[in-house]
Amino acid sequence: MSDRFALAGAKIFDGADWHDDAALLVRGGLVEAILPTGAIPSGVASVETSGGLLVPGFVDIQVNGGGGVMLNDHPDVASIETICRAHAPFGTTALLPTLITDTPAITAAAVAAGAEAARKNVPGFLGLHLEGPHLSVARKGAHDPALIRPMTDTDQAALIAARGDMPVLLTTIAPESVEPAHVTALAKAGIVVSLGHSDTDYATAVAFAEAGATVVTHLFNAMSQVGNREPGLAGAAVDTGGFYAGIIADGIHVHPGTMTLALRAKKGPGKILLVTDAMATIGTDMTSFTLNGRTIYRKDGSLRLADGTLAGADLDMISAVRFVHRVVGLDLDEALRMASLYPAQAIGQAHRLGRFANGTAADIVGLSDDLDVKNVWIGGERVFAA
Repeated sequence: MSDRFALAGAKIFDGADWHDDAALLVRGGLVEAILPTGAIPSGVASVETSGGLLVPGFVDIQVNGGGGVMLNDHPDVASIETICRAHAPFGTTALLPTLITDTPAITAAAVAAGAEAARKNVPGFLGLHLEGPHLSVARKGAHDPALIRPMTDTDQAALIAARGDMPVLLTTIAPESVEPAHVTALAKAGIVVSLGHSDTDYATAVAFAEAGATVVTHLFNAMSQVGNREPGLAGAAVDTGGFYAGIIADGIHVHPGTMTLALRAKKGPGKILLVTDAMATIGTDMTSFTLNGRTIYRKDGSLRLADGTLAGADLDMISAVRFVHRVVGLDLDEALRMASLYPAQAIGQAHRLGRFANGTAADIVGLSDDLDVKNVWIGGERVFAA
């Protein structure tokens, strides 16, 4: 395809507004403009999309695996490439491969792989999410408690060094295992700090927000819950304007009614955003896989350990969008923002991701009117066609 082209024939959502009878002009891998169909410049190739919708590519900040691989099992560039390819057909054009709590050696290998993936400009790779090991054993979820440990100054230095090698580095920590001074140092170094897998109280969560934490990991899951006298981390996530909060919208991790309450109550400017928490199963027909030597079983739309503990999600991003639109009842534009603009904002990438404007990345998803993915472009290159 030419370096400069126009996508026409679909209704266009730019992240804020809808455009009818319009074309999306792309040049050099970036969005150049949204303009009337009749105003496409002479000599520019026009690609007919045959109806449907053109929307900003989805941004997923919590992706443990896909295409049959887990980052934990194979912390290398090949796995990162596989994971990114596996999620593209579901509309995800930028993601953070996520390492679940593991050994220092595996963590170091994943960081090295992330740095190499950034140097290679792997399509869809945005950076890494290190989910642990500095969590709370009391809210460990599927994380191996033997590998959970407090953060040291050496850990802090290693994270800051890793941040310099990739566009985005996000780490999930629990206040029980990390000092506020660590959070402040990480945030000053440009690392996105998220609270999760924690039994902390409301006041401590707010204090950690003041120290520099800006995200909460998978709202309502693996955290202290809202009570009448103690709002917990879940309450702090909703009631603290500085927090963005990821949510797993599969109808299993969080009840639709609970999602509705949280969405209505969320204090801004932070927003609730969609994450998949996806595992190796996405894009495959596999029925089980292993994590830290334990078997995880795929059944009835969920992934669980043998004792029934949820272990990530069997979820892709377009399914999450459809769920919050059709089941929770959000307007489509808001459902799309939860999958694109809000996660981009949460990790400081809204200047180039999650919306269409002059100079933003030409990360584009073509949807049918029934919200099936028809085409996907990353940086102006088509990477999927149904």
